[in-house]
Amino acid sequence: MTSPATQREQAAGEASAQGLSWDRTPEGDLILRLTGAWRLTRSLPSAAALIEQLGTLARGARVRFDGGGLTGWDSALLTFLRAVSAQCRQRDIQVVPDGLPEGARRLLAMAAAVPERAGAHKAAARAPFLEQVGAAAIAFVTSAQEMLAFIGAAFVALLRLLRGKAQFRWSDLMLVIQQSGAEALPIVSLISLLVGLILAFVGAVQLRIFGAQIYVASLVGIAMVRVMGAVMTGIIMAGRTGASFAAELGTMQVNEEIDALETLGISAMEFLVLPRMLALVFMMPLLCLYADFVGMLGGLIVGVLMTVSSVALKHLWVGLVHSAVFGVLIALAGCMRGMQCGRSASAVGESTTSAVVTGIVSIVVATAIITVLCDLLGV
Repeated sequence: MTSPATQREQAAGEASAQGLSWDRTPEGDLILRLTGAWRLTRSLPSAAALIEQLGTLARGARVRFDGGGLTGWDSALLTFLRAVSAQCRQRDIQVVPDGLPEGARRLLAMAAAVPERAGAHKAAARAPFLEQVGAAAIAFVTSAQEMLAFIGAAFVALLRLLRGKAQFRWSDLMLVIQQSGAEALPIVSLISLLVGLILAFVGAVQLRIFGAQIYVASLVGIAMVRVMGAVMTGIIMAGRTGASFAAELGTMQVNEEIDALETLGISAMEFLVLPRMLALVFMMPLLCLYADFVGMLGGLIVGVLMTVSSVALKHLWVGLVHSAVFGVLIALAGCMRGMQCGRSASAVGESTTSAVVTGIVSIVVATAIITVLCDLLGV
């Protein structure tokens, strides 16, 4: 069995072979000799024997360095020196770095000049409940103010359009009409057809209980023409076109293109927001009519021939009013979130998500308000 003294000698020999050795001076100080290349890519000396040597020094003793034999070093040497300095501080031993390379001395001094603040790595304390409520209330009021300001600016831009002074290109309007109109037909067709099928199927199953299957046509026709056609089209356009508006304008905000327009004296509200809002106002009623037709076509299996006699013209006008209002809300939500986008790539994704959420919430709220108004007016 190897004795402790022999183990210490072996550890010291291994450290010396790897570039670390030490000597004791008559005054009781310890001199550490560093040789070779101290790099992270090489095997570094073990500090176990050195720590034991430090334990034998008296308080107030000094540790000196002899770095004349160093052929190269990197952060591996700094890590070793920091560990030695920490052990010396615990034992009240003075470290004298005079024999180290000048660069290592400067870095060691910088590391020791600003000690790590106690508790720096602790997680941030959770804010009190009332503070969270207050912060949420302030954020809500600020968001509401920004939304009202944006709606007001959009209204002013619309007034300038009516006076013939709006600054935008008609070619941009035609492009947005194509993107939000004809290119949206496939997804509107699919969703509207499925909604019509679902309404007809659920209605047939439930009304069969009372022997009232004849009213399935009325259910499908009135539901699609009065509300569901407009609502489903609005939700589709909020997720498709509204998100596209937010992403496009958000990217322009990140690239400072909107700032460039303002610098040139061109109103971003008129040049960017107004064409998108007009395009959706024009296309949403047409898409709503198309969705109504496709939805009723979905109810063909259970009696589309009875739909014509069940649906009054007033229901069609209510649905078209829904769709026009939804077009304005979707355009405003997408453009507003895009214009409010931060100047980073992640902010574009956040503004896109926010545009979809804002658009869908606005559609639901507007549907409830229009339904109540129609009931009060007897429509």
